[in-house]
Amino acid sequence: MGEQQKTIWQLLLFLAIICIQQSVQQKNPHYIGNRTTMVHLFEWKFDDIAKECEQFLGPYGYGGLQTSVITECIVIRNSEVKRPWWERYQVMSYKFISRSGNEQQFRNMVRRCNDAGVRVFVDIILNHMTGNNGENVVGTAGSTANTGESKYYPGVPYDKSHFHKTCSIENWNDANQIRFCELVGLRDLDQSQDYVRKNIIDKLNRMVDAGVAGFRVDAAKHMLPSDLKHIYDSVQNLRLDHGFPENARAFITQEVSDFGDPKDPVKREEYLPIGTVTEFRFGKELTNHFGGGSQIKYLKTFGTSWGLMKSEDGLVFVDNHDTQRDGNVLTYKKSKPYKMAVAFMLAHPHSKIPRVMSSFAFDNKELGPPMDGNENIISPKINADNSCGNGWVCEHRWRPIYGMVQFKNVVGEDAPLTNWWDNGSNQIAFCRGNRGFIAINKSGNLKQTLQTCLPSGKYCDVITGDLINNKCTGKVVTVDGNGNALIEIKESEDDAVLAIHIQSKLAVSKL
Repeated sequence: MGEQQKTIWQLLLFLAIICIQQSVQQKNPHYIGNRTTMVHLFEWKFDDIAKECEQFLGPYGYGGLQTSVITECIVIRNSEVKRPWWERYQVMSYKFISRSGNEQQFRNMVRRCNDAGVRVFVDIILNHMTGNNGENVVGTAGSTANTGESKYYPGVPYDKSHFHKTCSIENWNDANQIRFCELVGLRDLDQSQDYVRKNIIDKLNRMVDAGVAGFRVDAAKHMLPSDLKHIYDSVQNLRLDHGFPENARAFITQEVSDFGDPKDPVKREEYLPIGTVTEFRFGKELTNHFGGGSQIKYLKTFGTSWGLMKSEDGLVFVDNHDTQRDGNVLTYKKSKPYKMAVAFMLAHPHSKIPRVMSSFAFDNKELGPPMDGNENIISPKINADNSCGNGWVCEHRWRPIYGMVQFKNVVGEDAPLTNWWDNGSNQIAFCRGNRGFIAINKSGNLKQTLQTCLPSGKYCDVITGDLINNKCTGKVVTVDGNGNALIEIKESEDDAVLAIHIQSKLAVSKL
C-alpha cells in the first residue's frame, strides 16, 4: 500500500471512530451522579417545571425530565374538545412559545433544572408542519399564516417547495408512503433539502444553547435515517457551563412505533446507529403480565430474548402520552397493576434508560390539560402528602414510583439480577446483586421467607414509607445473618410491591 493510500485509510478509520463515538454519546442522557430515570411532565408549564425540579425531582433523585413540544403551534377550538392535547403537534413556526411559556421562561427553567441536578429533554417536531390548507391559522404567539398561499409558514419561513408532494398514507406496508406522504394530513417536510436542514439545525442549536441535554424526536419513522443523521451530526456540543462534559453530544431518542409486526416496512433497527429508539414492546409485555392474564413468573427471562432491543438502545416505559390514550397499555387508571409494572421496570437491569409518565386526568382521550376560563393551563396543586390536585395525576409523585426511582439509583446499572424466586404463578422476587431486593404479588397472599442478598439488619420498605430520622414510616423488613427475611404482601394491600436497598437500612443504635 502506498503512502497516499495509507493516509486515506487512516483518515477513513479516524472518521469512522468519530462517527461511532458520536452515536454512543447520543445514547448517553448525561445524568448527574448516580441518577438513572427521567419523567415526562406532559403539558406542564415551564415555571412549574422549574419549581418541580427544585422542590421534588432533584431532591427525590430523578435524573431528567421530558417537556412537551415547546415551539409555536396553531390554536384549535373546532375539534371534539377545545384545545386538545394534540394541538402541540400542529407546529406553525420555530418560535419558542407555547401554552407552557415563552423562550425566556424556557431558558430560565432549563438553567434552574440543571442547577438542581435534573437534565431537560425536549419533544421536537422535525417531520411536519400544520396541515390546515387554505385557512388562516392563529398560533399560540398570536401569529397568523395562510397555509394555502406561496408562503405557507412565514415564521420559519417555508413555502410549498420545502415539502414533499401532497399525498396521504394509504398503505402502511409501503415505506415510501410512510416517509414521503402526509401523516394525518400534516404537511410533510423534505429533510433532504439544505434549507430545511439549516432551519431544523438552527432550532435544535437554540435549544442546546439554552442548556438542554437532548431530544425526543416525534414521528421519526416518517423520516429517512440518513436525513436524521445529517441533522443530528450537525447539532453543536452540549454546554459546558450547564455542567456537561467536554465534547458531549445531545441524547437522542426516536419515536419508532415498532411492535414486532413482520409486515412493518420501517424497522426500529434502521435508527439504532444514530440514537436510542422508543421501546414500545416493553410496555406492551408488562401490560400483558401485570394487567393481563399472563403469569408474572415468566418474566424470569425478560429481556432481549423477548424481542426487546439491547438495554443501551431502547428508551423504556410502561405508557406514554399516546399509548395511554389507545387503551392497550396499563395507565394510572388501573393504579395497582400499573404500580407493579413501573416497579418492575425500575428494578429490572434491562431498563437502562427508563422514563416515567406524569399525566393529567382525562376521560375523553382528546382532552387537553386542565385550563381556566381564559384557556390558560392551571398549575398542579401540590398536596401535603406529595400528591397532586387541580386535575393533575403526577404519577412521578406516587410513593411507590419515586421510591423505586431511588431504588434504581442505589442498585445502579451493574448489579446483576440474582436469586430469582417465584411461587409458580403470580408472585415473584429477586435481588439486584447485594444492593437491593424486590418482591411483587399479583394475586393471593404472599408470606414467604426469601433470600434478600443484603447484610443483616432492619430495612425500610421504600414502597410503603420512607427512612426518616432512622425510623421507617412504612413496613420494616428484618434481614438475618444469612440474608433471609420474612416477606409479606397481602392481596388486600393497595401496593402489591415490597422493595428494600442498602441505603434504606436503619443504623444500629449505639448505647
